[in-house]
Amino acid sequence: MGTVLRFTAWRLLPVVLVAIVAAFWFNDIQQGGPYVLRNLVPLALLVLLSGVVLILGGGRWSGAGKRLPLGVVGYAIPALGLALYIHYAYSINLNEMFTDAAHPERVFEYLPFYTTVAGGIGFAIGWIVGRNV
Repeated sequence: MGTVLRFTAWRLLPVVLVAIVAAFWFNDIQQGGPYVLRNLVPLALLVLLSGVVLILGGGRWSGAGKRLPLGVVGYAIPALGLALYIHYAYSINLNEMFTDAAHPERVFEYLPFYTTVAGGIGFAIGWIVGRNV
C-alpha cells in the first residue's frame, strides 16, 4: 500500500466511523423502517466528499488548498447536524413535536432531501470562504 493511500485511509477513518455510528443510530431510532437507507445517503455523500478531498490533497486535508476541506466542513455541519438533531428530537419526542402527528415516522421520508440541500448550501459557503482565505 502506497504512502498516500495509507495516509488517505488513516485520515478518512474518523469520518467513516462517525458515518457508521450515525447509520446504526438512525436504524435504531427508525426501528428499521422503510426510510433508513434513504437517510444514509447524506452520510455516504459526506464520506465520498471527504475521500475526494483526501485523494486530491495527496493524503492530507489541506493538500489541494482550503476550498475543498472547508466545503466538506460546510456540508457536514448542516447535513449531519440536521439529521442528528431530527433523529434525536424524534427519539425523545422533543417538546411533544410528534405527539399529534398521524404518521410521525414520515418525517424521515423527506429528511434526506432537506439535509442534502442544506449540506450543498453549506458546501458552497465553505467553498467561497476557502477561496477568500
